[in-house]
Amino acid sequence: MSNFYNEILTDHNLHPMHKHGLAGCTCSLDGVNPSCGDEITLNLSIEGEVITDGSFTGSGCAVSQASADIMLDLVIGKSVDEAIRLHGLFVKMIRGEAEEHELEELEEAGALADISHMPARVKCAMLGWRTMNEMINGIKGTSKNPI
Repeated sequence: MSNFYNEILTDHNLHPMHKHGLAGCTCSLDGVNPSCGDEITLNLSIEGEVITDGSFTGSGCAVSQASADIMLDLVIGKSVDEAIRLHGLFVKMIRGEAEEHELEELEEAGALADISHMPARVKCAMLGWRTMNEMINGIKGTSKNPI
């Protein structure tokens, strides 16, 4: 991983903007990575079809915590459909299949691209994203298999 990407992950891990409770959230879901013990509670406020706010609480490794914070930066203010689309791009990136323009759309989440070469860390990076995907698909009444 380049130093620039390490700095992004370190900053989001040490100074997460979205790691706190969220009073009045419209939905909340617990996510667990049993293989390493990471756990989060993801909170979203959704008005109409737009994610207006979000937060997470919990504990885990630097990758899981930074990834959840970066994800919230990316999806707050976006429609739930756009959040699901971004989840799909993130999954492609983690599988090593994303194209350059797709990585650009992921903004700082692109800092996790090298995780595709670290199989033990994939579930860590995916925890927040998988939890969000499950939450939104549960709300929408659909079921799409996340990574």
